[in-house]
Amino acid sequence: MFPQLARFTDFGILLLRLMVGLVFVTSGYHHLKNPAERAKSIGMSKGFTIFLGTGEVAGSLGVAFGVLTQLAAFGLILIMLGAIQKKIFVWHTGFWGDKGSGWHYDLMIVLMNLLIAFTDGGRYVLMR
Repeated sequence: MFPQLARFTDFGILLLRLMVGLVFVTSGYHHLKNPAERAKSIGMSKGFTIFLGTGEVAGSLGVAFGVLTQLAAFGLILIMLGAIQKKIFVWHTGFWGDKGSGWHYDLMIVLMNLLIAFTDGGRYVLMR
C-alpha cells in the first residue's frame, strides 16, 4: 500500500534495536545493582543473577550498537526463553497473566530479537 516506506526499513530496524537495547540494559542493571535482592525475587542464586545481568547488559549493548548483532540477539533470545520457561512451568503464569504480567511480553521480545538476527541488524551497525 505504501511502497515508499520501504526505504525506511533500516531506520526502523535501528529503532527496534535501540528499544531492545534499552529494555535489556535496564533489566541487566537491576540484576547487577543488588544481585542478592534480585536473586530472591526471581528465585535464582546470586551468582546466576550476576551472570544473567552481565549477559543482559552485554547483549543489549551488542544489539543496540550493532556489534556481533546476531550473536547478541540470539543470546537475548536464550535469556527470554529461560524467562518464559520459568513463568510457564515454575510460576504457572498464563499467557496474559494477572495484571499483564504474563509471558506475552517475553514472547514479543523473542520475536523482536529474531527480526534483528534475521536482518543482521540492518544497515546501521558498527560491526558486521
